[in-house]
Amino acid sequence: MQNDYEHESGGYIPLAEKMRPFNLDEFYGQEAIVGEGSPIREMINSDNISSMIFWGPPGSGKTTLAKIIAHQTHSAFLELSAVTSGVKDIKELIEIAKFNKSNNKNTIVFVDEIHRFNKAQQDAFLPYVENGDIILIGATTENPSFEVNSALLSRSKVYVLEALSDENIKAILKRAIAKSYANLQIDDDALNIMARFSKGDARGALNTLESLVNIIPSKGNKRHITKDNLEKALQSKTFLYDKNGDEHYNLISALHKSMRNSDPDAALYYLARMLEAGEDPLYVARRLIRFASEDIGMANTNALVQAVSAYQAAHFIGMPECNVNLAQAVVYMSVSPKSNALYKAYLGVRKDAIRTMDESVPLNLRNAVTKLDKDLGFGADYQYAHDFDDNITNMQCLPDTLKDRQYYYPTNHGNEKNVQEILNNIKERKRRKK
Repeated sequence: MQNDYEHESGGYIPLAEKMRPFNLDEFYGQEAIVGEGSPIREMINSDNISSMIFWGPPGSGKTTLAKIIAHQTHSAFLELSAVTSGVKDIKELIEIAKFNKSNNKNTIVFVDEIHRFNKAQQDAFLPYVENGDIILIGATTENPSFEVNSALLSRSKVYVLEALSDENIKAILKRAIAKSYANLQIDDDALNIMARFSKGDARGALNTLESLVNIIPSKGNKRHITKDNLEKALQSKTFLYDKNGDEHYNLISALHKSMRNSDPDAALYYLARMLEAGEDPLYVARRLIRFASEDIGMANTNALVQAVSAYQAAHFIGMPECNVNLAQAVVYMSVSPKSNALYKAYLGVRKDAIRTMDESVPLNLRNAVTKLDKDLGFGADYQYAHDFDDNITNMQCLPDTLKDRQYYYPTNHGNEKNVQEILNNIKERKRRKK
């Protein structure tokens, strides 16, 4: 349990810890919750802090923000990790907080990964939050609605922290270089790569910078980080994977076309190339959802269910655990029967929709809301399908200029051949009603 905000002296201090800001002016990102006029900034200015939960991805600034609040309000700062702390640690902490309160000093208790505490441990904080012995700030990477007890959640304000932008990360790295590595030069393209590679994680970016400084040789007393020596130092081209570059689009294209060609081995290979290079798994999952309708569609309607499930799994557990969920979806898409009939149908109907934007909806399909609507014939001659024995009428639904158009032509692949039989049956029953 850490009970102050000062760094320990006389030992190794990681760069990420040395660069931890002490005030909001040095804190990058999260403008929505700490910018001018924001609730947290106003609480700090008025020294009137209430309990809160920070929900956000790793390296987004949850711990740093809690320490800034304590520092700028001159509160005592006590820190617990839900991974390593037990009931004994909580009791010791409460006794310190009570002593601080008796001396008119607020105590901020920061609980990292609060979702890892069980219900009893979380409930243990409740009476001390309610009577003002402590101000609780919890940090979690999981949705607090599911992972934090409702009683504790109701007494705390939840603030959502976003992954830092590339510009935020670059600013943090530049600040670290200026303060800690005066003799270090870094090229812009190398800095951009490091920012992208960090995926919004400031701590990860600073750890990477510190590692590079230790392994890139110096010339005299100076070091120069370029894109080339960055690659050599890390001995991994995955570090240089550019999510906005040509290789990104080449790989997703290769994945898509391999699945379309029913080649699960090639599809798995390109999936792994992307994931192991640091690609966002949710991006891949979104492309699978598109593929499920564009290249499979009605030939296998379960493909869309598989793709959406893979997205949810990737969202719930993240990398690296979600790699097998995405692999399952990729293999499923690859071996599924294929049809682009829906894709072609929409392309065709889109052209007509754009061309006939001024076309009026037929009167029989309009909703008669007012008396005037009825007088104008809205809804007249509308045939309610459920009033007919087979739930089908021969009523025309397309405008007159498009009445004979057909956009969707089912293939004979997979389940879509059954769809064709259904459509043929519907058309025959409509024909008999004329």
